[in-house]
Amino acid sequence: MKFNNIKLFTLALLVGLSAYNCNNDDDAINNDAQLDFSGTYSQEDQMGRPAINTVFVDSGMKDAFNTTLPSNQGAAFQSSFEAKLLALNPGYTTNALGLDATTFTTVLATDVLTVTLDGTTTFFDGTNVLTGRALADDVISTELLLIFGGPSGADNPGLTDDNVDSNDKQFLSSFPYLASPF
Repeated sequence: MKFNNIKLFTLALLVGLSAYNCNNDDDAINNDAQLDFSGTYSQEDQMGRPAINTVFVDSGMKDAFNTTLPSNQGAAFQSSFEAKLLALNPGYTTNALGLDATTFTTVLATDVLTVTLDGTTTFFDGTNVLTGRALADDVISTELLLIFGGPSGADNPGLTDDNVDSNDKQFLSSFPYLASPF
């Protein structure tokens, strides 16, 4: 029951952020605007892979995770990610990618979205894995499958799919590609 709350919270967060970031001002771009890059900037948040930060980083460690360079995240967070993975799925052995808990959480702890420069761009399509992300990729179901699906992807069928099979509107075939807001 606790995991269902995490899934619902994650879904609500993603929907809320999507709705908040949707507006109709894309035609009003001011090309004469002068950007000011003076001052001091710091990284405040990162989420290369959706829901990983939300699920695997303990609330007291969010600031530390969000400000750690990705090249340092594995060493700093892999062991806590592995503990969380095994708490969520005590029966975890390997996942559909053949990754044991240590290897899988090493991949997860470095929060970057890898992108292929040649070939298929997808989060996971059964063959290509983490080669980028297409708008229609079902990222949350893929992550659930890799956490709960076991070696064949068939374990724990009630936990391996968020049951949101597509966007509520079709994506556009040209820039900006996103569907129009509600």
